[in-house]
Amino acid sequence: MAVPAPTPAQTVGPFFRIGFAWLDTPELVAPSHPGAIRIEGAVFDGAGTPLPDAVLEIFQADPEGRFPPDSGPEWSGFGRCLTDEEGRYHFVSVKPGSVAPESAPHVAMSVFARGLLQRLVTRCYFGDETDANGRDPVLRTIGDRATTLVAAVAEGCYRFDIHIQGDKETAFFAW
Repeated sequence: MAVPAPTPAQTVGPFFRIGFAWLDTPELVAPSHPGAIRIEGAVFDGAGTPLPDAVLEIFQADPEGRFPPDSGPEWSGFGRCLTDEEGRYHFVSVKPGSVAPESAPHVAMSVFARGLLQRLVTRCYFGDETDANGRDPVLRTIGDRATTLVAAVAEGCYRFDIHIQGDKETAFFAW
């Protein structure tokens, strides 16, 4: 009896809008919430072209550095945003607290896009946390690539662009 060949690998997408539009949850808190922040940016492919069909998911601690269920029933710490026609995304949240004494505040991000066999995992650190970022063991370990994980403070929000490949490639983590 012949053994069938394995099914070939398939990339995810480009049908995110069809399957995820109703699951688009970029606001973890209302924009009017005390301490609300906005994280925004765009996702680019290796040629620098914006990706209009990517999905970003975030998971983060609350302002005290706690995750569910310790953070209470009102805090999920999770958000999802589909990129628009120009590859842009945004989240409205609160700045997370440090999850460990040496850890800088950060948001864990997953990126799903066409051409990827698996999600990409990265972090978004905050540009106005210079001292904490300087002590963070993850940022210290990756050296020069650390700059790709730090969101710039711009016009009242945090700007964090994600580059899938190329000279500006964002640092991604094995998971």
